Formats: sequence, structure tokens, C-alpha cells
Amino acid sequence: MNQITLHKGDLPEGLSLGPVIAVDTEAMGLNAMRDNLTLVQVSSGDGTAHLVQLTRDYDCPNLKALLTDPKVLKIFHFARFDVVMMKRWMGITCAPIWCTKIASRLARTYTDRHGLKDVAREVAGVDMSKAQQSSDWGQDKLTDAQIQYAASDVLYLHQIKAGLEAMLEREGRLELAQACFDFLPIRADLDLAGWPDEDIFAHS
Repeated sequence: MNQITLHKGDLPEGLSLGPVIAVDTEAMGLNAMRDNLTLVQVSSGDGTAHLVQLTRDYDCPNLKALLTDPKVLKIFHFARFDVVMMKRWMGITCAPIWCTKIASRLARTYTDRHGLKDVAREVAGVDMSKAQQSSDWGQDKLTDAQIQYAASDVLYLHQIKAGLEAMLEREGRLELAQACFDFLPIRADLDLAGWPDEDIFAHS
């Protein structure tokens, strides 16, 4: 049975989640310059999920310390978005990072379906509902459906990482994936500096 705890403003002081955590965020939209970051979810991979409903002043020192701790590996799915939102609204650079979407693109080259729902179904055998993805994440009181949805986005990432990591190692692409993960904070800086869509490596 999964255990989900919703915290207002910050994680409790002294909470220990281990050396590898799963992380996700919810926001009011997909535009980092416009849409507020409203929720951060973390899980240690043991069936527990901690959801932090952020205040508009983003005064959350315990959460920030966890997300920037160099000794704690953070697993995301599509880390580019989450890292950008954290940099924009929380003022932090989240690292080190392991991104299951990048891993899926590098390992699962036999498909073009790399969304979390599809990856979770194949790699972890989990069917996830995405019904609450576009709901109002800025409201003061989240619904039970929103809370369950937000938690599900982090509860299975450790299992997904393990499966994808094995595939990457088998295909000889683990080092390439790691290089991509290491670049993500710079990719976030490029997004925020005005190069969100342009391929700076392109010839023209």
C-alpha cells in the first residue's frame, strides 16, 4: 500500500529519503516564464511519496537543499521541463540528474512512444492514468484525484530507471545517456536565456 503525504510549503526538517530519489513537478502550464511552479513530488522508491505544495515566495529551504544535494541522485521523466521550472521559480540548479525520457529515447529505439504512461507500462508493468495532467494545480486544496496522480508520477521511477539502465548497458549507450543527463542544467539555462526551440548545433 502506497503512503502519500502532502506538505504545505516545505518538506519537514530532518526527513531522510536516501541517496536516490524520484522527482516530478506540477505547474500552471508549460511556459516557464509565465506559469507558476505549484507542486514538487519526491519519493525514495519504497512506496512512499511526499508532495510539497509550494507557496508563491518559494520559501522551502529543506526541499531546495534536497534537490541541490550533490550526493542525492534525482530521477525524472522529462527532466528538462522540471529543471527549467525549478531554476526559474525556486532559483536552484537541480543536480545530479537521471532522466527516464532521455534513457527511453536512447534505449527504446524501436518505438516513438516515450511518454511516462507508455514507458511505465512496458518497462515496469504499471498502468498509469494521466487524467489529471491538465487540471488546476494552483488551487489551494488539491483533490484526491490530483494527489493520487501526482504521487503516481514518482512512485515507479526507480523501477523504470532500473529497467532502462539495463537496456542502455546492453546496447552500449549508458555513457552517452550520462553525458546527456549531465548537460541538462545547461539545457535549462539555454531555455531560460531564449533558446528553447532552436537547435544551436544545427548548420543553419
